[in-house]
Amino acid sequence: MKGKRGPASHEFGSAPTTIMEPPQVVLPDDQLFSRRALRLRELMVMVPALDEFLDFMARLAQAQHQVLSGREPSWRPAPDAFDQALAHRMPPLGFRALRRDLDWQGDLRAILDALALHVGERQRPLLQALRDANADALQAIAEDVLEQRAGSADTRGLMPLVAAALQVAWVRLAAALPRPPAQPLAEARALCPCCGSPPVASVVHNEPYRSGVRFLHCALCATEWHLERVKCSNCETGGQLLYLGLDDEKGEPFLPVQAEACGACESYLKIVLRPLQGRAEPVADDLASLALDLMLAEEGEYARSGYNPLLVFDAPS
Repeated sequence: MKGKRGPASHEFGSAPTTIMEPPQVVLPDDQLFSRRALRLRELMVMVPALDEFLDFMARLAQAQHQVLSGREPSWRPAPDAFDQALAHRMPPLGFRALRRDLDWQGDLRAILDALALHVGERQRPLLQALRDANADALQAIAEDVLEQRAGSADTRGLMPLVAAALQVAWVRLAAALPRPPAQPLAEARALCPCCGSPPVASVVHNEPYRSGVRFLHCALCATEWHLERVKCSNCETGGQLLYLGLDDEKGEPFLPVQAEACGACESYLKIVLRPLQGRAEPVADDLASLALDLMLAEEGEYARSGYNPLLVFDAPS
């Protein structure tokens, strides 16, 4: 693999001309984690340097699917619980408001049970550490995940598993909303209109009803919301974008992923292009394109604005 720089181009930056009014907000469905697991298994073959890591993430996504589809949580909100928030353009599933209400610790225990027979010796101590942790300790880890903190050296390795349970809890609620929330107001367009979390990446879709349209994909509840292309997702500046990627030995794109880097705010968010590979998935392809993050971190010109709670980065020294 090798890095490639290039200016904003029609392929990656221009808005489509065939869809005049795409949906503004799209809620997740109950097959989200199943599709993610499938894509991660594909990426294991495509990125052999990360095959062990991607294999574990595929097993984790499959466990998330199993828990989402098969477990009834101990608490569910009343059917009309979010009507007022939806009516007043407030995130109905705000992560700060609900973090102590949702039965995400029950989801975590179920995920650990689903993984028990399918992980290697390297991961077993992590599962056991989470089983041994008390509710307060788990809640403290969850606070770090939700607030995008790096955590401590002792908890950092546990955070992706806690994050996986949090994702299940919030996806369950988002999928059950009576209708999608409204498009975020201008001052909040960088945050999920459903739960208030940041995006993990953006994705250009290939479904007929939104073909070629770019959506931001929430890192927590997987809600997607429309944002025009050739516009920075962090500061909404246009005209100062650069698209950076990874090529294979033949000079072809290694993955359907680019880093959309903004010269105005010096940040980047990955953009996943499903027209290039139909099963590309924001979270999975973000994990598989770590080499792109490493390349940009080494250059030091742009800071990552996307947040993937399944990734563990060491705290800066």
